[in-house]
Amino acid sequence: MEAASPSRELSGEKAQRIVDAMRTSVGLRGTTGSTFDHVARAAGVSRGLLHYYFGTKERLLVEVVRRDCDLRMQRMSETVAGVDSADALLGALVQSLNETIAESPEFFVILLELHTLARRNEEIATAVAELHRRVREHLAGLLEQARDDGVVGLAGEPEAVSEVLFALADGLAMRMLAEPERDYGPALAVALTAARTLVR
Repeated sequence: MEAASPSRELSGEKAQRIVDAMRTSVGLRGTTGSTFDHVARAAGVSRGLLHYYFGTKERLLVEVVRRDCDLRMQRMSETVAGVDSADALLGALVQSLNETIAESPEFFVILLELHTLARRNEEIATAVAELHRRVREHLAGLLEQARDDGVVGLAGEPEAVSEVLFALADGLAMRMLAEPERDYGPALAVALTAARTLVR
């Protein structure tokens, strides 16, 4: 991810304010309308500071998703810990998805935007690929451990199963956010049936 990283490190409370402000702005205005001016005002920092540390809005979007991916992986680890069956493991993953949609729907909005940007920006493409690799390998590690502990059986290699589970989850999340008034209970039930062919 080195090529896609900002040239300067920004950590601590100020960095979190900036990331939170960008996430909130995307929820209100979308990515196109979320300018450095809006984000800087909301975060209580200068516009120049955002340019200094992130350079471009796209790099800031990558940082938002990077931090949200860290939280997503932590949440997965916590919800999967101690499960004793395939149904419990899959239920924990559904819980993690529902919590992310409820608490940070902007995560999926920004991720979709980054996918679009990645088609014409090699730097963003590298960043997106690295983010996907990290979360895919993280879930694969959890699945592999559960398999080795005798808790679940897998239909394929852990990383391949992880990839398909994320494809199901992220695809459903996009649809749930696009039409939030619909009842997605039946669709989630069918998705679980499909997932049980992979994790059993």
